[in-house]
Amino acid sequence: MTTTIASPLTLPCGVQLKNRLAKAALTEGLSDGHNRATPAHQRLYRAWSEGGAGLVITGNVQVDRRYLERPGNIAIDDNGGEAALAAMAEAGTVGGNQLWMQLSHAGRQTIRYLNSAPVGPSAVPVKLPGGAFGKPRALTEAEIEDVIERFTRAARLAQRTGFTGVQLHAAHGYLLSEFLSPRANHRTDRWGGSLENRARLLLTLVHTLRSELGAAYPICVKLNSADFQRGGFTDAESMQVAGWLETAGVDLLEISGGTYEQLSFFGTGAEDGPAPAKAQSTVEREAYFLDYAERMRERCHIPLMVTGGFRSLAGMNRALADDALDVIGLGRPLCVAPALPNQLLAGEVDGAPRHEDRLRIGPGVLGPASRINRIRNFNHMYAQGWYCVQLLRIGRGEAPDPQMGPLRGMIGYLANEWRGVRALADR
Repeated sequence: MTTTIASPLTLPCGVQLKNRLAKAALTEGLSDGHNRATPAHQRLYRAWSEGGAGLVITGNVQVDRRYLERPGNIAIDDNGGEAALAAMAEAGTVGGNQLWMQLSHAGRQTIRYLNSAPVGPSAVPVKLPGGAFGKPRALTEAEIEDVIERFTRAARLAQRTGFTGVQLHAAHGYLLSEFLSPRANHRTDRWGGSLENRARLLLTLVHTLRSELGAAYPICVKLNSADFQRGGFTDAESMQVAGWLETAGVDLLEISGGTYEQLSFFGTGAEDGPAPAKAQSTVEREAYFLDYAERMRERCHIPLMVTGGFRSLAGMNRALADDALDVIGLGRPLCVAPALPNQLLAGEVDGAPRHEDRLRIGPGVLGPASRINRIRNFNHMYAQGWYCVQLLRIGRGEAPDPQMGPLRGMIGYLANEWRGVRALADR
């Protein structure tokens, strides 16, 4: 029988997803001044739950409040908020879907205005212009053990408050991804050097969480297919780590790629020049990482989720029918159309709305075409602000505004970030 977006999926742990559509993790920026969940989270996740996706994954919940990706992150630390998380989980499961908490540590990608002294596996700074991130210091052995305990404590709280699974964020240059990358990890102890040592933190977490949460509780990992940087985490290394994760009992592997230095998860380039060229097969089938998923199928049998680029119903169903992957991840489309999964499943629409083209500026605005990376980064900022403001609107109980201009979106985003910084300062 041909697999489509409507087909259920039974995970290795025995949990069933009611369909093959997932709302991928999206940073929300909705927490209070103590980095706790708020009623805005309840409204947002109720909308996504009622929207029909079989799986909803939260934005990155930080396990250490000192190292945030942005001021509005939820963090599980010594800040309380258990009842608020339970209310968020209840709202986010009203549609009968799975709701998984994405657990993360920003590591060296902690914004400077939140913490000018971030941490990482080694004292290797993020190489981006503008000084957005401070120079990190290397974690001590005792601090690495503390990181493991923080992830474990957060996962236990997620299970206790009603989240039906967890995802470990080991992609996009955050701490777990940093340990995997020889470009960021220069350690010479048991946490660095060989791939086995660089993967030790991630694999230790998976084994620990499986022991703590039980065999029937879903554990997912978001993993870079590669860093797309010279000297970084390679696709061959990623496939080896995926094999180890399968043996460790991971239930779903979400494939992504890139870091802040190389924004491949948004289909853009950065430090090392233009974005890598996509194979024609990937272009035709929309998604950014389908070619890699197909190669991974030959190495392991872990259920795969691919996020990034999917827009047409035909493209989604083709990828599933070709057995390239098991779950379709949708991110930005659900910022503007939270009910899109129901519409796709009912055949009411043939794809997601496209807003990217009108959120771009041309090379004439910022200078000659040779400054292509500067333009890409500027366009990424415009788009990120625009989509984040759509989430803020849903959190306030308002409808998304797809006609909003990109400049208005950026202003709204920056204003929200400033309010978040002030709230943290006043706590």
